[in-house]
Amino acid sequence: MSEERDERQCVMIAAFEGWNDACQAATNVIRHLVDRYDAREIRHISCDGYYDYQVSRPMLCRALGTPRIIWPQTTFYEIALSPTRRVYAQIAPEPNYRWREYCRQSLHIADEFDVDRIVTLGSMFANCPHTRPLPVDVSHDLECEDPSEGYTGPVGIPTVLDDMAREQSFDTTSMWASIPQYTGNDDCPKATLALLRRLGEELDFDFDAGDLEASASAWEAKASMMLRCSDQLADYVHHLERDWDAAEEARRATQGDPEQAERLVREAEDFLKNL
Repeated sequence: MSEERDERQCVMIAAFEGWNDACQAATNVIRHLVDRYDAREIRHISCDGYYDYQVSRPMLCRALGTPRIIWPQTTFYEIALSPTRRVYAQIAPEPNYRWREYCRQSLHIADEFDVDRIVTLGSMFANCPHTRPLPVDVSHDLECEDPSEGYTGPVGIPTVLDDMAREQSFDTTSMWASIPQYTGNDDCPKATLALLRRLGEELDFDFDAGDLEASASAWEAKASMMLRCSDQLADYVHHLERDWDAAEEARRATQGDPEQAERLVREAEDFLKNL
């Protein structure tokens, strides 16, 4: 880093293709940043020993008529957001093997560039309506005030990277966008835009959305058209909308009192489930 670096934390953003990346929403944030800003590749992690090539298959590409095999690999970028502001980014298919060693390599590269905060991005299918803002859940340092609350279950490489980063005294932030499960597996620019905006809030930076807003509107219009072809799907989405609206009204009514808000949200969800 140059001596002109400001007092903000030096951040590395990481996203991984596969199980953690519904509709490519998380990795598309990295691709968007690389496309919109001055970015250069600075490091790679070799694929050897980390991938099952029957799962993450190499690709045959042709450049100027010459065939070339492209193997899965991890790429690290330096992205200049402004003359005095830059971030680092990591993008890769989720490894199949040796996750601990892979994360140690990733954090060694982060440490090499004086990174002190790791932000992992993910996206998942959930019960949410496409007609409302897509939820983005954010957690810091994998800590939860109440150990009985929060997610328990299988995790992907972003969670492992967060955990190992925290053990090595990096600050960590995990961001997950929810995507309606009924919209299919195609790219979801609305979720990518939601992650980008939430990332901007976390980093105190106004990211250039480029054509994401127009793409998100087109995606939403396409999803709405699906409802016209299925009364059953339309009824399901209307139920999700009522659930979302009730939860949002509860949050607004209890601003400044998180415990009361959470209690009202649970009551609203229980009521709707019993309808």
